[in-house]
Amino acid sequence: MPAAPRDPEYGNGPAGEPLTPPVLLASLLADRELGLRHLAGPAAAGVHGVHASEMPDPSPYLLGGELLLTAGAGPAEDPDGYVARLAGAGAAALGFGVAPVHEEVPAALAEACARHGLPLLEVPPRTPFSAVARAVGRLTAEARTRELRRTTEAQQALAAAAARPDPVPAVLARLAASLGGSVALWPGGRTAGQELPAPAREALAALLARVGREGGPATATDRAGGHHLAAYALAGRAALGTATPTRAPGDHTVASVAAVLLTLLTAERPAGAEAAALTRLLLDGDPAAALPAGPWYAVHARGAGDPQALAAALGTVLLDPHESGARLLTDREPGPQPGWRLGVSAPAGPDALAAAGAQAGRALQRAEAARTPLARHADAGFAGLVGEAEARAHAEALLGPLPPALRETLRAWLAHHGGWDRTAAALGTHRNTVRQRVARCAALLDRDLDDPDVRMELWFALRVL
Repeated sequence: MPAAPRDPEYGNGPAGEPLTPPVLLASLLADRELGLRHLAGPAAAGVHGVHASEMPDPSPYLLGGELLLTAGAGPAEDPDGYVARLAGAGAAALGFGVAPVHEEVPAALAEACARHGLPLLEVPPRTPFSAVARAVGRLTAEARTRELRRTTEAQQALAAAAARPDPVPAVLARLAASLGGSVALWPGGRTAGQELPAPAREALAALLARVGREGGPATATDRAGGHHLAAYALAGRAALGTATPTRAPGDHTVASVAAVLLTLLTAERPAGAEAAALTRLLLDGDPAAALPAGPWYAVHARGAGDPQALAAALGTVLLDPHESGARLLTDREPGPQPGWRLGVSAPAGPDALAAAGAQAGRALQRAEAARTPLARHADAGFAGLVGEAEARAHAEALLGPLPPALRETLRAWLAHHGGWDRTAAALGTHRNTVRQRVARCAALLDRDLDDPDVRMELWFALRVL
């Protein structure tokens, strides 16, 4: 079963957020140790991972956004058809390894790549494909760090803006500056940031009306006038809209924080003590002072239901909804909820909420792997004997060559004890696709996945991350 291609620019994350920052081909070309050479197609593209294949048609196994590496066996007979299928599947670029099959990149392949707009890179004989994969993994990690820093600074700036004497316009202006675009508050027509072209302005107004109506979605996205548009529901049928020329991985997170602040700032009746606590938490950054002693439970939820209804069922208004679920904080011990899978942390005080959130995330992963409605945090066991920083550094180094999609496949495969059919069912794909991806993991990691010690080490690394 072919995988659904990912839009390399926009992504399939919450509210259209890109899944990971792309690695620009220019960064790979600048790495002298790799010695890559650009031969055809646009050089400004970005990649979200690496996939190697000598199949005549690897397109059914692409997720979209990959740099596909081949030594020439695949495109040998029909270069134009081969490139057309890759471009149609959303491949970001093609890397052709010269030697031992070909002494140079075939001219017909370069012409096909130029014709279909697919970037073509020459990989010299001295550069193994695993080195290219490691470079992409390293550059992806560096890009994530830069984006995390940008997102954190933007959140802090929004909190500071909310503390100003006229907080609503201050938050709107700060959000527009952080996103590098335009924002609007509906109803009322308050805006900040860049002037939008008429098509984008009209489309954003329609999106805001859709989200702001009774029973409307919590978030919605669109594109118009060369802009990426997003709308977020606020309290009292209000909505926040954003319009940006580009879409960065942290933009959804930044806009969501602004939406929470604007909800609290514009609501006619704040949601009692919990809303006041959330305000203090956002503005002061001190959960221990903002919340009662508890104990508190962090909850990660995934499902298709209404997050507000879930929050009401769990007795809380401390809710962070996103497209595929929600994160919540409650002082009541949660139970299973129809239509949802829940991961629940251990009881925690206000000074341990970050750790509780991580526990809930891991518990949700277990619930999904086991297909149970609720999983609670279990004792860390062996993992608890290793310091968090050391464990994370080891896990990043070990799993660095794997793009996110392959990590998820490996995680599911290990969770199902190497069972091909059960893993395929959990991932919603074909068992042959799982086999191909797991084989790719083994090649990129240069590990024997039949070795139980290797499986244990990989499972530990995946749990840490």
